[in-house]
Amino acid sequence: MKTIDVVTIGRSSVDLYGQQVGGRLEDMGSFAKYIGGSPTNIACGTARLGLRSAVITKVGDEHMGRFIREQLIREGVDVRGVGTDPDRLTALVILGIRDQDSFPLIFYRQDCADMALSPDDIDEDLIADARCVLATGTHLSHPQTEAAVIKALDLARQHGARTALDIDYRPNLWGVAGHGDGESRFVESAAVTARLQATLHRFDLIVGTEEEFHIAGGTTDTLAALRAVRAVSDATLICKRGAAGAVAFEGAIPDSLDAGQAGPGFPIEVFNVLGAGDGFFSGLLKGWMDDEAWPRALEYANACGAFAVSRHGCTPAYPSLEELRFFLDRGVMRPDLRNDPDLEQIHWATNRQGRMGGDWSTMRVFAFDHRIQLEQMDGYTPSKGGAFKQLCLRAALQVQDGQAGYGILCDNRIGRDALHAASGTGLWIGRPAEWPGSRPLALEPELGPDCGALQEWARENVVKVLCFCHPTDDATLRAEQEATVARLYAAARRNGLDFLLEIIPSKVGPVDDDTTATLITQFYAAGIFPDWWKLEPLTSPEAWSKAIAAIEAHDRDTRGIVVLGLDAPEDQLAASFAAAANFQLVRGFAVGRTIFGSVARDWLAGRIDDAQAVATMAQRYDRLCRIWDDARAASRVAA
Repeated sequence: MKTIDVVTIGRSSVDLYGQQVGGRLEDMGSFAKYIGGSPTNIACGTARLGLRSAVITKVGDEHMGRFIREQLIREGVDVRGVGTDPDRLTALVILGIRDQDSFPLIFYRQDCADMALSPDDIDEDLIADARCVLATGTHLSHPQTEAAVIKALDLARQHGARTALDIDYRPNLWGVAGHGDGESRFVESAAVTARLQATLHRFDLIVGTEEEFHIAGGTTDTLAALRAVRAVSDATLICKRGAAGAVAFEGAIPDSLDAGQAGPGFPIEVFNVLGAGDGFFSGLLKGWMDDEAWPRALEYANACGAFAVSRHGCTPAYPSLEELRFFLDRGVMRPDLRNDPDLEQIHWATNRQGRMGGDWSTMRVFAFDHRIQLEQMDGYTPSKGGAFKQLCLRAALQVQDGQAGYGILCDNRIGRDALHAASGTGLWIGRPAEWPGSRPLALEPELGPDCGALQEWARENVVKVLCFCHPTDDATLRAEQEATVARLYAAARRNGLDFLLEIIPSKVGPVDDDTTATLITQFYAAGIFPDWWKLEPLTSPEAWSKAIAAIEAHDRDTRGIVVLGLDAPEDQLAASFAAAANFQLVRGFAVGRTIFGSVARDWLAGRIDDAQAVATMAQRYDRLCRIWDDARAASRVAA
């Protein structure tokens, strides 16, 4: 039984996308960083659509190479075929969006890592485990990389895998255009045509634009070019025609492109064509590997291409399977898909793992983001507060010990050193944005009036905001607090950060089984879709059921709920964990003062040293983790 659906082979790079749309590349002031390279994009695009994908490429032994490898893992791509070259740098592309017809880009690929791919890098076991091997044109441009591709294709034949080619013609990567002509998609070259035609017989599927078939066929007459390709290959030929869609030819080439098999297209606004072909191929592979008829496979391909041209970036634009199905069922509501709120919510929620990996189905969170509570303790100074939070982090890491499902809540005002040190440890990291204890809700001044400072936050930080609210709040207060949360939420989304909303009604008024569910519904009505909810322990199973129903009625893709502690003693927390663990959407807990409260007082007073503080907090945190895990296990047995 083969465990990989698609193995792609070829380019991998870091794409730096200019963020100022409409400006010259010379004038770009900031860039977004994404993974790139046609086969790398396709591996991610197919993984998002539910195919099991892998990529064969090489990256440098440096930060950008590690970024590509880690991002592929987050996207669910098998990286067994990703080699590390100790001598070469990872390829880089700088690109921008000038207008709907102009997309300037520069390839930094001189002696780059992926062009060092050789036949020795092709793992027969990986190829044997695949149902399909896909090559891209650039790696046919050099004898060494061509030899690697041919070895992979030969092994694919031996092991019964399908083979596919994305012509992906980039003239300057073939040496027939200059460095400043990265945007160029076609320069005639008899040498390139000859090299391609020597390889085309090896493929079951060949995909290209009309211009790419021109280079493969050696003529700028599209039908003649297709016939020239057909003369040397029995592959199904897919010709992409831009706004006119795409057509498939399984046999002889007819007298009109319109006579080919076609799938429906989509009337959308062209915002960014870069990476659209890779999105297209991802959808096409989904249909092909599922043995759909070509019109259906082309419908998938056209839809995925539509997503790509409507959004910023390549891989980040590609849809999840759930998103694709929603789009095909519902249709186009507005041509600028990136501004369709329903579609964008599904896109965000179903592609979250690609932004922030890890298994967060269980959440054991040590919360030490408290500020006022520490500042009011005897012996507190800002430097001591910061030092204590570093001890909290040490305790958290001791308990985590490299395992999944552990996290912290830590602030930037007192705990900055601990917050920054936590990055890269594998911990889930929540970071508060509210001014402590404020009602009406106010945000930390450092965020700025438009929350613009979120652009400085580490991408793995989760924006957390605590709102003291109650269904009985008057209309003015409710509107003011919801507006503040909405402003922060919008800024979090704009900066690609997960968002956690904590609500505590019990500090405001009496609560019953409907209180929390009512508040949840109100926030969704205000257009706020938290990735995480942080809720106080609810009073009954009915209250939990109603709260969860309110969430799932609006967002079935939410990451889940964590239960807060409210400085409760351990026995009370154990009881609340036992009740909450019966509901799978409750992922775990976020508890603070129960763990660190008395320790902080003793440490600030000099009654215990650093080691004792860390040991005591680690013991308490570990015990709460075990209590939660036992409660969850008991709930599964009962179910």
